[in-house]
Amino acid sequence: MKSFITCLLLLFVGINFCTAQDTTVLLSPALFDKTTDQILIGAKDGWYFKAGNDTDWAKRDIDITGWKKMKPTELSVKMADKNGKVQGWFRLKIKLDESFKNISLGLNTSTWAASDVYLDGQWLGSSGNTGSNGAPFKENRIRNGLPIQIDLSAGKEYIIALHVVDYVSPFPPARLQSENSGLPLLITLTGPKFSLIREANFIKWNIYPTIWNSVCAVLSLLFWLLYIQNPKEKNLLLIALCVTFFTLNGFCNNAGGRSSDLSYVSNRLVSYGTNLFGALMFIMIPLILAIVFKRKVTVYLKLFLIVFVLVCNSAIFWPSSIIVPIAVFALFGVCIYYIISFWKHLRGAQWAIVAGIMLTLFWSLLYLINGNGTTEFPFALLYITGIVLSIPLGLLVYVSLRFKEIIKEVRENAQQVLQLSEEKKEHALHQQKILQEEVNRQTAEIRTTLDNLKATQSQLIQSEKMASLGELTAGIAHEIQNPLNFVNNFSEVSNELLDEMKDEFKKGDTKEGFAIADDIKQNLEKILHHGKRADAIVKGMLQHSSSGSGKKEPTDINKLADEYLRLAYHGLRAKDPRDAAHKSFNATMKTEYDESIGNINIIPQDIGRVVLNLITNAFYVVNERCKQNITGYEPTVEVYTKKEGNKVFISVKDNGNGIPQKILDKIFQPFFTTKPTGQGTGLGLSLSYDIVKAHGGELKVETRENEGSTFIIQIPINTTI
Repeated sequence: MKSFITCLLLLFVGINFCTAQDTTVLLSPALFDKTTDQILIGAKDGWYFKAGNDTDWAKRDIDITGWKKMKPTELSVKMADKNGKVQGWFRLKIKLDESFKNISLGLNTSTWAASDVYLDGQWLGSSGNTGSNGAPFKENRIRNGLPIQIDLSAGKEYIIALHVVDYVSPFPPARLQSENSGLPLLITLTGPKFSLIREANFIKWNIYPTIWNSVCAVLSLLFWLLYIQNPKEKNLLLIALCVTFFTLNGFCNNAGGRSSDLSYVSNRLVSYGTNLFGALMFIMIPLILAIVFKRKVTVYLKLFLIVFVLVCNSAIFWPSSIIVPIAVFALFGVCIYYIISFWKHLRGAQWAIVAGIMLTLFWSLLYLINGNGTTEFPFALLYITGIVLSIPLGLLVYVSLRFKEIIKEVRENAQQVLQLSEEKKEHALHQQKILQEEVNRQTAEIRTTLDNLKATQSQLIQSEKMASLGELTAGIAHEIQNPLNFVNNFSEVSNELLDEMKDEFKKGDTKEGFAIADDIKQNLEKILHHGKRADAIVKGMLQHSSSGSGKKEPTDINKLADEYLRLAYHGLRAKDPRDAAHKSFNATMKTEYDESIGNINIIPQDIGRVVLNLITNAFYVVNERCKQNITGYEPTVEVYTKKEGNKVFISVKDNGNGIPQKILDKIFQPFFTTKPTGQGTGLGLSLSYDIVKAHGGELKVETRENEGSTFIIQIPINTTI
């Protein structure tokens, strides 16, 4: 009986001894992953694990009785001690088949856990610091480092020992840091092409995100500048916020995914920033659609957007590959609902936003169909570029087209103002004739007639102001068209450059790609410059058209005179009945400004009307003389400013036919005009004379028949009204 029990015990011990021996894993070149040139030996059967730390466990021939069969990829939080620490050793016996001759190999670890790698008891290298050398624990922050080169012979058995130290993540849910990062404890056998493949991927996945982030950052700056200059445009605010969140999301994503010097906690916070800015970026899209389509932002939409943000930001603590994509597609479903419900009313610039959203969905579907959620397939970066840039570029096109529509509306309104002004002029002339006849026939009712005349005079004054505004607006519409053309042209060129840049990167010519990127940046700077130029013109128009406060303010008289010189010129050309390509009127403009004048206290709207009226009259008279077809005659208008003592002089000179001496004393009288019927009210010079007198100044004229005239505005520098 005792012999039988003894045999059973020996048999039990023998079985345990056999099961506790290293199991050899045979490796062959056929196991290499073609896309990464590595074999994931960390997921192979044959690994043994023992908790604790003893460097003797790295030796080749040791008794591993009591060791547990477990792969490095199966390390979990359940094995952590009360301090949240997991420490232990893994062992694996490998053997290379005869096909491994003359193949350069290496060992690579990629995880947040710290590890020491041994081969047949010899230390090869460490990732992070496990604390075995007496130094404090340090997590592995370089997860894309070079592999450890090893010299293995075909047909020979080797023992790989891996000492691992990991900690529980401080962020919920309770997992090891290596589990929470999406990178389990990995150890791979690398081939000769591994480093080249990794370096190529590293370069590729740094160049493209840099381009995406740069484009979004420049667009973000452009939209913020446009909004600051046009704060009443709420759609510009939403667009600026959307593209800003695009930029921040890309920055965080690039920093968290590519940076090798961030701690685990910093990396998790950057990942949180990626989720947060991504969620904010997406919720801006339906809000932009609601504003652009003039739809009400309902309570249900607000609740949905709040839930969307919460779902996206909870993904960092409870990672899921299903919930976030479902939430994103649900949000795009809301956008599609807005588009379909507003489809019949889509007009002009609104199509640009719709196109951006549709292109994003199109590229996303292509990406999912061709790559099945991975990036290792042809044109992957092209698809991602389309996904990232479709909406920002669509918003850029929308803003450009919207400004074009606004300019068109301004031009149409200006034309209506001109037409209304002409009608009022004709009506005023008719009324004046009737009043004159009534005065001649009914002297007994002279008081009533004079009252009517005063009322008519007020109406004519307003008509004159409207005519001035119409001419000014026509000139401004012409001025704005130039910067708008620049904006459109540079936008189209930038789009073509992006296509060229993609082609260069596909060819591998990164130098040419970066050069094209610099060209795109210069184009965007030019777009910004001409956008500011258009904004300054619009502000000038608004300032002129407003009634003003009637108070003096410091004004650059040189700048004021120069602006009205150009606007009066384009205003007169705008009234030419022929098309813009065949304008008959041209004139030479000469200026000479005294820079020592600086700013003087005047009412800029009033003095501006005086200067505009004098310059407009000057262009009119040189145009009339030009129609006489005088040989060698060149129509010229000159504007000068000069400071003498405490007075400022503004001179407007023309080389027209001059003013006859017999009517010289009448030119400042109300209703007196030398223009044909319907082309002047006779109030321009009269109003100008009164405005200058109200400033304490004087309006004079010097003229010679057949040589021209010079109108001189004299304004005291220190005057009060």
